[in-house]
Amino acid sequence: MSPVRGHIIGIAAAAAAILLGGTALSSAASLDAIKARGTMVVATEDSYKPFEYVENGKPMGLDHALLALLRKDVPFRIDQQIIPWTGLLAGVATGKYDVALTAAVITPDRIQSLAFTMPIAEATQYYVVRADETRIKGVPDLAGKAVGVQSGGASYAALADLEPTLAKTGGKLGKVVQYTSLPDAYQDLANGRLDYVINGVVNLVSLTKDQPKRFRMGEAVGAPTYAAWAVAKGNDGLLDDLNRFMAKVRASGELYALQEKWLGRAFRDMPSAPTK
Repeated sequence: MSPVRGHIIGIAAAAAAILLGGTALSSAASLDAIKARGTMVVATEDSYKPFEYVENGKPMGLDHALLALLRKDVPFRIDQQIIPWTGLLAGVATGKYDVALTAAVITPDRIQSLAFTMPIAEATQYYVVRADETRIKGVPDLAGKAVGVQSGGASYAALADLEPTLAKTGGKLGKVVQYTSLPDAYQDLANGRLDYVINGVVNLVSLTKDQPKRFRMGEAVGAPTYAAWAVAKGNDGLLDDLNRFMAKVRASGELYALQEKWLGRAFRDMPSAPTK
Protein backbone atom coordinates (compact mmCIF):
# COMPACT_ATOMS: atom_id res chain seq x y z
CA MET A 1 0.00 0.00 0.00
CA SER A 2 1.36 3.44 -0.91
CA PRO A 3 1.99 6.05 1.83
CA VAL A 4 -0.61 8.35 0.29
CA ARG A 5 -3.37 5.76 0.12
CA GLY A 6 -2.46 4.43 3.57
CA HIS A 7 -2.70 7.91 5.08
CA ILE A 8 -6.09 8.53 3.45
CA ILE A 9 -7.44 5.22 4.71
CA GLY A 10 -6.15 6.13 8.16
CA ILE A 11 -8.14 9.36 8.12
CA ALA A 12 -11.25 7.44 7.11
CA ALA A 13 -10.73 4.93 9.90
CA ALA A 14 -10.40 7.72 12.44
CA ALA A 15 -13.61 9.30 11.22
CA ALA A 16 -15.39 5.96 11.39
CA ALA A 17 -14.18 5.50 14.95
CA ILE A 18 -15.79 8.79 15.91
CA LEU A 19 -19.07 7.59 14.48
CA LEU A 20 -18.93 4.20 16.15
CA GLY A 21 -18.28 5.91 19.44
CA GLY A 22 -21.47 7.89 18.99
CA THR A 23 -19.77 11.30 19.24
CA ALA A 24 -21.00 12.72 15.93
CA LEU A 25 -24.60 11.58 16.20
CA SER A 26 -25.02 12.42 19.89
CA SER A 27 -23.56 15.93 19.48
CA ALA A 28 -25.07 17.00 16.17
CA ALA A 29 -28.27 19.02 16.56
CA SER A 30 -31.29 17.67 14.70
CA LEU A 31 -33.55 19.92 12.64
CA ASP A 32 -36.12 19.89 15.47
CA ALA A 33 -33.43 20.90 17.97
CA ILE A 34 -32.30 23.73 15.68
CA LYS A 35 -35.89 24.96 15.35
CA ALA A 36 -36.35 24.77 19.12
CA ARG A 37 -33.28 26.86 19.90
CA GLY A 38 -34.00 29.19 16.99
CA THR A 39 -30.48 29.19 15.53
CA MET A 40 -28.50 27.09 13.06
CA VAL A 41 -24.70 27.39 13.14
CA VAL A 42 -22.94 27.08 9.77
CA ALA A 43 -19.22 27.13 9.00
CA THR A 44 -17.80 28.64 5.81
CA GLU A 45 -14.18 28.66 4.65
CA ASP A 46 -12.41 32.01 4.45
CA SER A 47 -10.23 31.53 1.35
CA TYR A 48 -11.68 29.31 -1.39
CA LYS A 49 -12.37 31.59 -4.35
CA PRO A 50 -14.80 31.68 -6.16
CA PHE A 51 -16.97 29.61 -3.79
CA GLU A 52 -16.24 31.56 -0.63
CA TYR A 53 -13.74 34.23 0.25
CA VAL A 54 -13.45 37.61 1.93
CA GLU A 55 -12.63 40.74 -0.07
CA ASN A 56 -12.24 44.15 1.57
CA GLY A 57 -13.91 42.71 4.66
CA LYS A 58 -16.97 41.52 2.71
CA PRO A 59 -17.91 37.83 2.28
CA MET A 60 -18.05 36.92 -1.41
CA GLY A 61 -18.69 33.87 -3.60
CA LEU A 62 -21.30 31.29 -4.55
CA ASP A 63 -21.81 29.89 -1.06
CA HIS A 64 -22.42 33.32 0.47
CA ALA A 65 -24.97 34.06 -2.26
CA LEU A 66 -26.74 30.75 -1.59
CA LEU A 67 -26.67 31.47 2.15
CA ALA A 68 -28.52 34.73 1.51
CA LEU A 69 -31.30 32.72 -0.17
CA LEU A 70 -31.28 30.11 2.60
CA ARG A 71 -31.75 32.78 5.27
CA LYS A 72 -35.00 33.80 3.58
CA ASP A 73 -36.16 30.18 3.35
CA VAL A 74 -35.82 28.90 6.93
CA PRO A 75 -37.82 29.81 10.06
CA PHE A 76 -34.77 30.31 12.28
CA ARG A 77 -31.68 32.51 12.48
CA ILE A 78 -28.45 31.37 10.84
CA ASP A 79 -25.20 32.08 12.66
CA GLN A 80 -22.37 31.97 10.12
CA GLN A 81 -18.77 31.44 11.23
CA ILE A 82 -16.15 32.17 8.55
CA ILE A 83 -13.07 30.14 9.47
CA PRO A 84 -9.92 28.55 7.99
CA TRP A 85 -10.40 25.19 6.29
CA THR A 86 -8.53 23.20 8.94
CA GLY A 87 -11.02 21.59 11.32
CA LEU A 88 -14.12 22.78 9.46
CA LEU A 89 -15.44 19.37 8.40
CA ALA A 90 -14.35 17.73 11.64
CA GLY A 91 -16.29 20.43 13.49
CA VAL A 92 -19.45 19.42 11.63
CA ALA A 93 -18.86 15.69 12.14
CA THR A 94 -18.59 16.21 15.91
CA GLY A 95 -21.47 18.68 16.23
CA LYS A 96 -19.54 21.91 16.79
CA TYR A 97 -21.22 23.32 13.66
CA ASP A 98 -24.55 22.19 12.22
CA VAL A 99 -23.65 22.60 8.54
CA ALA A 100 -20.47 22.84 6.50
CA LEU A 101 -21.79 25.57 4.24
CA THR A 102 -18.81 25.28 1.97
CA ALA A 103 -17.95 23.71 -1.35
CA ALA A 104 -16.72 20.47 0.23
CA VAL A 105 -15.73 17.91 -2.37
CA ILE A 106 -17.52 14.59 -1.91
CA THR A 107 -14.94 11.83 -1.37
CA PRO A 108 -15.19 8.22 -0.15
CA ASP A 109 -13.33 9.15 3.04
CA ARG A 110 -15.59 12.06 3.91
CA ILE A 111 -18.81 10.09 3.57
CA GLN A 112 -17.63 7.96 6.49
CA SER A 113 -18.47 10.80 8.90
CA LEU A 114 -20.53 13.25 6.84
CA ALA A 115 -23.72 13.30 4.78
CA PHE A 116 -23.77 15.54 1.70
CA THR A 117 -26.52 17.54 0.07
CA MET A 118 -27.26 17.68 -3.64
CA PRO A 119 -24.10 18.98 -5.33
CA ILE A 120 -23.70 22.72 -5.82
CA ALA A 121 -21.01 22.43 -8.53
CA GLU A 122 -18.59 20.11 -10.27
CA ALA A 123 -15.28 19.77 -8.44
CA THR A 124 -13.09 17.42 -10.48
CA GLN A 125 -9.45 17.91 -9.48
CA TYR A 126 -7.00 19.38 -12.02
CA TYR A 127 -3.42 20.56 -11.87
CA VAL A 128 -2.08 24.06 -12.49
CA VAL A 129 1.47 25.09 -13.39
CA ARG A 130 3.34 28.34 -13.93
CA ALA A 131 2.48 30.04 -17.20
CA ASP A 132 6.06 29.67 -18.45
CA GLU A 133 6.37 25.99 -17.49
CA THR A 134 7.72 23.97 -20.44
CA ARG A 135 8.48 20.60 -18.85
CA ILE A 136 4.88 19.69 -17.98
CA LYS A 137 2.63 19.15 -20.99
CA GLY A 138 0.37 16.44 -19.57
CA VAL A 139 -0.30 14.22 -16.56
CA PRO A 140 2.63 11.80 -17.21
CA ASP A 141 5.03 14.75 -16.93
CA LEU A 142 3.99 15.27 -13.29
CA ALA A 143 6.10 12.27 -12.26
CA GLY A 144 8.78 13.19 -9.78
CA LYS A 145 7.65 16.85 -9.58
CA ALA A 146 6.88 18.72 -6.35
CA VAL A 147 3.16 19.18 -5.80
CA GLY A 148 1.15 21.42 -3.47
CA VAL A 149 -2.18 20.23 -2.04
CA GLN A 150 -4.54 21.29 0.72
CA SER A 151 -4.04 19.36 3.94
CA GLY A 152 -7.00 17.04 4.45
CA GLY A 153 -8.66 18.39 1.31
CA ALA A 154 -9.88 16.89 -1.96
CA SER A 155 -6.65 17.87 -3.69
CA TYR A 156 -4.74 15.64 -1.26
CA ALA A 157 -7.25 12.83 -1.77
CA ALA A 158 -6.77 13.13 -5.56
CA LEU A 159 -3.19 11.91 -5.11
CA ALA A 160 -4.63 8.44 -4.55
CA ASP A 161 -5.93 8.57 -8.15
CA LEU A 162 -2.86 10.28 -9.58
CA GLU A 163 -0.37 7.83 -8.07
CA PRO A 164 -1.53 4.72 -10.00
CA THR A 165 -1.99 6.83 -13.15
CA LEU A 166 1.67 7.83 -13.03
CA ALA A 167 2.68 4.23 -12.29
CA LYS A 168 1.18 3.09 -15.62
CA THR A 169 3.96 4.97 -17.43
CA GLY A 170 6.65 4.07 -14.89
CA GLY A 171 6.36 7.34 -12.94
CA LYS A 172 6.03 8.10 -9.24
CA LEU A 173 4.76 10.97 -7.17
CA GLY A 174 7.36 13.55 -6.27
CA LYS A 175 7.53 15.64 -3.11
CA VAL A 176 4.09 16.37 -1.64
CA VAL A 177 3.71 19.64 0.30
CA GLN A 178 0.50 20.17 2.27
CA TYR A 179 -0.96 23.64 2.91
CA THR A 180 -3.69 24.93 5.15
CA SER A 181 -4.57 27.56 2.53
CA LEU A 182 -4.21 26.94 -1.21
CA PRO A 183 -3.38 30.60 -1.97
CA ASP A 184 -0.13 29.92 -0.09
CA ALA A 185 0.49 26.98 -2.42
CA TYR A 186 -0.11 29.20 -5.47
CA GLN A 187 2.44 31.66 -4.12
CA ASP A 188 5.03 28.91 -3.70
CA LEU A 189 4.22 27.69 -7.23
CA ALA A 190 4.78 31.18 -8.64
CA ASN A 191 8.08 31.42 -6.72
CA GLY A 192 9.33 28.09 -8.06
CA ARG A 193 9.15 26.15 -4.79
CA LEU A 194 6.53 23.84 -6.35
CA ASP A 195 6.13 22.43 -9.84
CA TYR A 196 2.33 22.15 -9.77
CA VAL A 197 -0.68 22.53 -7.50
CA ILE A 198 -3.88 20.46 -7.47
CA ASN A 199 -7.32 21.96 -6.90
CA GLY A 200 -10.89 21.80 -8.19
CA VAL A 201 -11.65 22.73 -11.80
CA VAL A 202 -13.76 25.77 -10.86
CA ASN A 203 -11.10 27.18 -8.55
CA LEU A 204 -8.34 26.78 -11.11
CA VAL A 205 -10.42 28.27 -13.94
CA SER A 206 -10.92 31.31 -11.69
CA LEU A 207 -7.22 31.45 -10.81
CA THR A 208 -5.95 31.22 -14.38
CA LYS A 209 -8.55 33.70 -15.61
CA ASP A 210 -7.52 36.23 -12.96
CA GLN A 211 -3.76 35.65 -13.40
CA PRO A 212 -3.11 34.32 -16.93
CA LYS A 213 0.47 35.62 -16.99
CA ARG A 214 1.36 33.65 -13.85
CA PHE A 215 -0.55 30.36 -14.14
CA ARG A 216 -1.67 27.85 -16.78
CA MET A 217 -4.30 25.18 -16.19
CA GLY A 218 -3.50 21.56 -16.93
CA GLU A 219 -5.57 18.37 -17.09
CA ALA A 220 -7.74 16.36 -14.73
CA VAL A 221 -5.80 14.22 -12.26
CA GLY A 222 -8.75 12.39 -10.72
CA ALA A 223 -12.18 10.98 -11.44
CA PRO A 224 -15.19 13.34 -11.87
CA THR A 225 -16.26 14.70 -8.48
CA TYR A 226 -18.75 17.21 -7.09
CA ALA A 227 -18.88 19.77 -4.29
CA ALA A 228 -21.73 20.03 -1.78
CA TRP A 229 -22.70 21.19 1.70
CA ALA A 230 -22.42 18.66 4.52
CA VAL A 231 -23.95 17.70 7.86
CA ALA A 232 -23.02 15.01 10.38
CA LYS A 233 -23.72 11.52 9.13
CA GLY A 234 -27.12 10.33 10.34
CA ASN A 235 -28.57 13.84 10.71
CA ASP A 236 -31.24 12.96 8.15
CA GLY A 237 -33.89 15.54 9.05
CA LEU A 238 -31.49 18.44 8.58
CA LEU A 239 -30.09 16.90 5.40
CA ASP A 240 -33.59 16.47 3.94
CA ASP A 241 -34.43 20.10 4.66
CA LEU A 242 -31.26 21.35 3.00
CA ASN A 243 -31.99 19.15 -0.01
CA ARG A 244 -35.49 20.63 -0.14
CA PHE A 245 -33.86 24.04 -0.39
CA MET A 246 -31.39 22.83 -3.03
CA ALA A 247 -34.19 21.33 -5.13
CA LYS A 248 -36.09 24.61 -4.85
CA VAL A 249 -33.21 26.80 -6.10
CA ARG A 250 -32.51 24.33 -8.90
CA ALA A 251 -36.14 24.35 -10.02
CA SER A 252 -36.32 28.16 -9.91
CA GLY A 253 -33.06 28.50 -11.83
CA GLU A 254 -31.52 30.61 -9.04
CA LEU A 255 -28.69 28.14 -8.45
CA TYR A 256 -27.68 28.14 -12.11
CA ALA A 257 -27.84 31.93 -12.34
CA LEU A 258 -25.54 32.18 -9.32
CA GLN A 259 -23.19 29.57 -10.80
CA GLU A 260 -22.96 31.67 -13.97
CA LYS A 261 -22.22 34.78 -11.90
CA TRP A 262 -19.62 33.33 -9.56
CA LEU A 263 -18.21 30.29 -11.36
CA GLY A 264 -18.42 31.45 -14.96
CA ARG A 265 -20.68 28.59 -16.08
CA ALA A 266 -23.77 26.68 -15.01
CA PHE A 267 -23.68 22.97 -14.16
CA ARG A 268 -27.20 21.97 -15.16
CA ASP A 269 -26.43 18.26 -15.50
CA MET A 270 -25.36 17.66 -11.91
CA PRO A 271 -26.72 14.54 -10.21
CA SER A 272 -29.58 14.96 -7.75
CA ALA A 273 -27.80 12.91 -5.09
CA PRO A 274 -24.24 12.95 -3.74
CA THR A 275 -21.76 11.03 -5.84
CA LYS A 276 -17.98 10.49 -5.96
